Amino acid sequence: MTATRFTAACVQMRSTRDPLQNRDAAVALVREAASKGAHFVQTPEMTSLVERERAALFEKVGPQAQDPTLAALREVARESGIIIQIGSIAVKEGDKIANRAFLIGADGEIIASYDKVHLFDVDLPNGESWRESATYTGGDKAVLAETPWGYLGMTICYDVRFAALYRALAENGASFLSAPACFTKQTGEAHWNVLHRARAIETGSFMISAAQGGLHEDGRETFGHSIIVDPWGRVLAEAGAEPGVILAEIDPGLVADARGRIPTLKNARPFEVATMSSPSSAGKAATA
Repeated sequence: MTATRFTAACVQMRSTRDPLQNRDAAVALVREAASKGAHFVQTPEMTSLVERERAALFEKVGPQAQDPTLAALREVARESGIIIQIGSIAVKEGDKIANRAFLIGADGEIIASYDKVHLFDVDLPNGESWRESATYTGGDKAVLAETPWGYLGMTICYDVRFAALYRALAENGASFLSAPACFTKQTGEAHWNVLHRARAIETGSFMISAAQGGLHEDGRETFGHSIIVDPWGRVLAEAGAEPGVILAEIDPGLVADARGRIPTLKNARPFEVATMSSPSSAGKAATA
């Protein structure tokens, strides 16, 4: 691994209910990024399929070895000599589905994979309700993947709200963190940008996250705004809502610089949480 600069790209998509159509869209956008000088290209969560109906999802998803998007992007990496991070694809695992990310080397081989740990089980104020745990099986391992420029911490979407995951990845050597996503429009408008800047600042790391954006065939609306943030919290590139490509030059030396200026990873100390109560309230509780 070297500290040489490189160009990173995020591919923003609006994936449909048709896996082959999505494969072709991803291939075209990744090739576009490569033609613009990208050395590392990332696609969003659910690159291969955005499908809310459980039965239809299971009908269209197969095992990892048979996934057409994975096979096609492995070939693009080999042809273009670039590193590709597939934000995630849906992979059948028994009676559930894994939401799985992949890092593919410039030789087309799979360097690492990561299954989304935190599943999106929420009820939003606008009436949207999501229960990923009903369909997906959650992962149980954080993953660091080796690149020519340093270690990449692989996460997915909802993971970005769990700061301890990113701290653990940074403490174990990650210089670059990623949370490729299919963020809802409502939550994205409120939190997407600030969460990415916070994770970058807290860990002194780059955050690189491609996203889905726009109104999808299955009725969901995603936020888009694929983003690249440097270790000081500066936004280097950000998309809007439409499909396309954003690029930024990445200087790995900025990681050591940020961590040297604000050494939070070194300064952390173990602690316990103590719960206190006043003597008067304790007395009231005893006599109640």
